[in-house]
Amino acid sequence: MKVDRSINPGWAVPVVARISHRVPATAADAPHPAGFSRFGVLDVLSSTTPRPLGRKPSWARRLAALATKPGQICGLAAIALCTCGCSSIVSSATGNLADSLTTAVLEQNDPETVRQGAPTYLLLIDGLIADSPENVDLLLAGAGLYSSYASAFVDDPERASRLAEKGRDYGWRALCQRDKRACGSWSAPYDDFERIINDMGIKRVPVLYGSGAAWATWIQKNTDDWKAIADKARVDAMMQRVVALDETYEGGAAYLYLGILATLLPEAMGGQPEKGRADFERVIELSDGRNLMAKVLLARNYARLVFDRKLHDRLCREVIDADPVAPGLTLVNTVAQGEAAALLETSEDYFGD
Repeated sequence: MKVDRSINPGWAVPVVARISHRVPATAADAPHPAGFSRFGVLDVLSSTTPRPLGRKPSWARRLAALATKPGQICGLAAIALCTCGCSSIVSSATGNLADSLTTAVLEQNDPETVRQGAPTYLLLIDGLIADSPENVDLLLAGAGLYSSYASAFVDDPERASRLAEKGRDYGWRALCQRDKRACGSWSAPYDDFERIINDMGIKRVPVLYGSGAAWATWIQKNTDDWKAIADKARVDAMMQRVVALDETYEGGAAYLYLGILATLLPEAMGGQPEKGRADFERVIELSDGRNLMAKVLLARNYARLVFDRKLHDRLCREVIDADPVAPGLTLVNTVAQGEAAALLETSEDYFGD
């Protein structure tokens, strides 16, 4: 079968799961303060006071201007990378169109369409955040988009690091806006940071996951910097909290990050490959095997690390032979198949005879 190999074979996990602002089901029945609203196709609880009717806000005017090029709005597939903002933003201006566009992009089987459209949205999201710098939903959208784009589509290490840093910073700002105790906690002593994170409740799951995912991408893009590697424990604490509050959030996506963090280093250098394997396998279980990227990560991050060619090649073949079409996962699975093909092609060189 034909698989797409245009995606950066690096750390593609931000493409794996959308960073939704959906409040976990266990908190869905909590009373909503005034001003909360449905923000697009994602069930986002927005604390932003509704604007009065009248002249469109500046971000809506920018959106209308960009809408003259429909292929560069949601078709730019920011949703496909993180599906965490474009649909939300566009919905305020185009209503039901956002629902259709979101579905279409998630079911997209041509990653190149995503690659070509995403840079326009990077500029758009920057403008929207400049207009509403305290909007958590927009900040998480920026965090997800920048980290996803840097991870999946940028080959130049310096540029990827720069874009990932911007995503990380947007995530930090979102975390601070959602919980003031967290402001600056990323540079506080670890015990203080951990106490703040572990005190957060289930309503904080979306921001914990979104900001943690962007931070994790920045770490991966700076693995030659031991100061960045030292932040691994903080991201781990955030994802552990997500799992403790709702392990099924976004199909168990937090486990993917925990698996990657556990396999960043070999066991001799402090890595935890067996824990990483268990984390990846948990995602496969939670998704009933539909999340093909989880198998790719198990092959690349675990099987290669422990030099298990039999497991590696079996997983790659399973991904390549699988049907990539699955609700909300078609694009992700298409990317995974391209990665699996590349891994299998280089298997002999990596493992030897």
